[in-house]
Amino acid sequence: MSRHRTLVLFVAAAVLFGTSFVGIKAAIGAIPPVLFAAFRVDVAAVVLLTLVAVRGGYWRPRTRSDVLGILVSAAFVLGANNVLLFLGQQNATSGAAAVMYSILPIASPMFAVFLLDDERISAVDAVGILFGLAGVVVIVGPQSVLGGGSVGQALVAGAALSVAFGTVLLKRVAPTIGTIPMTAWAMAVAGVGIHAVSLGLGELPTQVAWSPTIVAAILYVGMPATAAAYPVYFALLAEAGPVRGNLVAYAMPIVATLSGWAFLSESISAGTVLGFGVIVSGFLLVHRESVANVLGVQVNRPAETE
Repeated sequence: MSRHRTLVLFVAAAVLFGTSFVGIKAAIGAIPPVLFAAFRVDVAAVVLLTLVAVRGGYWRPRTRSDVLGILVSAAFVLGANNVLLFLGQQNATSGAAAVMYSILPIASPMFAVFLLDDERISAVDAVGILFGLAGVVVIVGPQSVLGGGSVGQALVAGAALSVAFGTVLLKRVAPTIGTIPMTAWAMAVAGVGIHAVSLGLGELPTQVAWSPTIVAAILYVGMPATAAAYPVYFALLAEAGPVRGNLVAYAMPIVATLSGWAFLSESISAGTVLGFGVIVSGFLLVHRESVANVLGVQVNRPAETE
């Protein structure tokens, strides 16, 4: 595994997913939530399916594991995740949502223990994961977790658990189709499912307050924040595994906060700066080998727990 490549994928996924909050915030009130999630996936599916069809090669699923990988990604990583996440954001503060979604790196190792034979974490890794969670809590404030919006928080937690379960199960399935083709097909399948849920909830395109800003927001969220972000994310999972790859959930709040400051004039508190430091500490603990490799330093990794 190329550790330089892993770090590049990690940063790219954090930036692409993190900046999506700007586009979502610009349109979430003008578009029914699940329909917005469906539009997001629609745009990405069109872009990626066109890309893989033009490129050719091994882009059609050929094996049972390919089909299962597509279905797992569509059902858990894309479908249930986006439905629950967009619904949850209607009834929870952004701070509470960020904290609840950050259970993703905590849930992934727990699912891995039951579903995978080669995924274990060391005591140092566990400390690093908890540092990351503590940093997110510091940034958004404990009151966000203890305050209102419990239904929304539960929905966002469900979204994170869906991604954690789906990414671990995806590694167990081990599809051989490429990352981009798999993502393209999964987007198409997930889009059908999300639209079905949207219609079941009574959401219609006629309820959208269409404007150039809304169209731009959909295109932004659908293209760089989905069509580009998910292939990068799945490539990260293939390189680093679901346990360490899902630590990107800790970096996304950093990017989202900086994006909000840069584009929406949102302030950055002293608690946010402190939280950034805690998150970075956790990241350095878990990814100490990758960082040491970049710096040319040898690190002896402790034995992993059984």
